[in-house]
Amino acid sequence: MSAPARPPQRPASGTSSAAKAAGRAAVRPTSTGNRTPLVKPAPKAKARRARLLVSKIDPWSVLKMSFLLSVALGIITVVAAIVLWSVLDLTGVFGKVNSLMSDVQGSEGGGFDLKKYASLGQVASFAVIIAVVNVVLLTALSMLSAVLYNIAATLVGGIGVTLTDD
Repeated sequence: MSAPARPPQRPASGTSSAAKAAGRAAVRPTSTGNRTPLVKPAPKAKARRARLLVSKIDPWSVLKMSFLLSVALGIITVVAAIVLWSVLDLTGVFGKVNSLMSDVQGSEGGGFDLKKYASLGQVASFAVIIAVVNVVLLTALSMLSAVLYNIAATLVGGIGVTLTDD
């Protein structure tokens, strides 16, 4: 078998007429002297959309996530209680409440000390108890909600969600 014949090549002499035509075809002069491209830019791609159904929520993942968020909320609760008590103490609110109570009770009532009933240790302990109860309740309620959602989703099909790549 013989190799296919190649067409003869023309010697390059300056700029070929095909290159000139390609250069002229790229832009078109307008009446104002500006050059506009002959080729229009590609249209912007449309945003893709996907319609999905949330038909099941994994209770174990809800349990883990709600536990972590509940612990974070518990820490915030304890810190906020301690900070609030400290601010009230620094601004002298406890002293003003004590003097108000002694004015209301008169000289016969004896002295009233609010810090005796609401010391920093007692407030922090109460905040920790509240935080632990919240962690247990919020975690249990979140998992129960996931199980109830799964039961309801089997009956009605779940929640429809539309996602786009905007």
